[in-house]
Amino acid sequence: MKVLLIGSTGQLGREIIKSSPKGIKIFTPSRLEFDLANNKQCYDYILNLSPDWIINSGAYTNVEKAEKNKEIAFQINALGPQNLAKALFKSGGKLLHISTDFVFNGKQNYPYRTDQICSPINAYGISKAKGEEYIKQLLPNNNQSNILRTSWLIGPQGKNFATKILQLLEELDEVKVVCDQISSPTTTLSLAEAIWSMIKINDQYSLKNKIFPQINHFSNDGVASWYDLAVIIKEIGLNNGIIRNPAQIKPIKSSEFPSTTQRPNYSVLDTQNTKKIMNLENFHWKNELLRSFENFPNSKI
Repeated sequence: MKVLLIGSTGQLGREIIKSSPKGIKIFTPSRLEFDLANNKQCYDYILNLSPDWIINSGAYTNVEKAEKNKEIAFQINALGPQNLAKALFKSGGKLLHISTDFVFNGKQNYPYRTDQICSPINAYGISKAKGEEYIKQLLPNNNQSNILRTSWLIGPQGKNFATKILQLLEELDEVKVVCDQISSPTTTLSLAEAIWSMIKINDQYSLKNKIFPQINHFSNDGVASWYDLAVIIKEIGLNNGIIRNPAQIKPIKSSEFPSTTQRPNYSVLDTQNTKKIMNLENFHWKNELLRSFENFPNSKI
């Protein structure tokens, strides 16, 4: 099976490569070879390669900068996926596109279902929601397009909340963390495993002429605030020798955090149907974070 992985050098892309099953030939073009902002380059690359699957883990993910750079965020997160779908419509391969909990506004207090209408409240969320929309328009529900939404992605590599908190805990005397935004932390390791499971089950559905759901939700079980997550990261990091003299962590409200960007207050995703279809066990985010810490630099686990 030929798989084109977009975003292979990102935190999720690297985990996808590490966890890939046998029999998979992964193509990992650099950004110079495959730039989501360059429609013609990407279109031609896909037609020349003719992959069985494209995994799109590439995105403009800086929520703050997306507000200032709306055009480039839209180009990468919306027009980029649209271009992938156009190419696959012609070549016939399948797409697994990673999306986000930020397509919702966070104004409800129960988990968001896959069939709920998107209602983003910032430029990043708007661009990701439009990317989903374009994919659905071009690749109807015939198992060819798969949108997988996730939340609060963290891992041992790259720029994410876990690596940033570990750095700040070592550098500062006090770290202020928002306590009134709630979601489900998700490790790159568990998401990568879910991605490969989705590809396998989707292909099985296709062989049986069964329809695989076009939109799915995956995150680790349990909920937390950013403050809750920071406290656990500190605890695990301290216990395993990753940090030695950590700062104090102080909870603050969103209104006290210096930001130009609105974020959902509650963005928990309903993942039960997806996990049932893919026969995935329900692992709590803290347990998965412990498993991920085995791969953190200087870990003594």
